[in-house]
Amino acid sequence: MKIAVLGTGNVSKALGCRWAQCGHAVYFGARDPSSAESQQVLARAGANARLGTCAEAIAASEAILLGIPFDQTRAVLAAAPSLDGKIVMDCINPLTPDLQGLTVGHTTSAAEQIAEWFPTARVVKAFNTLSAATMENPRYGDCDAHVFICGDDEAAKTAVKQLARDLAFDPIECGPLKLARQLEP
Repeated sequence: MKIAVLGTGNVSKALGCRWAQCGHAVYFGARDPSSAESQQVLARAGANARLGTCAEAIAASEAILLGIPFDQTRAVLAAAPSLDGKIVMDCINPLTPDLQGLTVGHTTSAAEQIAEWFPTARVVKAFNTLSAATMENPRYGDCDAHVFICGDDEAAKTAVKQLARDLAFDPIECGPLKLARQLEP
């Protein structure tokens, strides 16, 4: 699958590099593709990865992983040529700057907001309950770490479940997108 991985922080690096290493075409989207951090992520990801702006990565993808802060998400996605029909994997927890709470939650969620802003995108909540260390190594003894998934598009959820399995996660179906408000807190 062609996957845009937005951001080059710990979450994006862990998932994007692993997808590239297992054969997916990964296009990292960065605020500054020439930065040392971005170049290090690209080098680690290997031959199946590319690097450019977020808009370039989105344009070249079938699926998008949001590994950016929630307060930047709307502007970054709005700058893309189109999200029509693309799977948007939201792994964001919309934390306050002091990390003491959520900027949205309980009566809505970041995932629901993204789906409202971009109604032609196929938003799936996934990967937000895992640490970057677990994303790097999802094994706990004899068990694979769970990835809780919710969304309203069944085909998009099926694709995200397969992407989770490709990285040795155990995907758990959690229902419709409105249940993201339970997964984010």
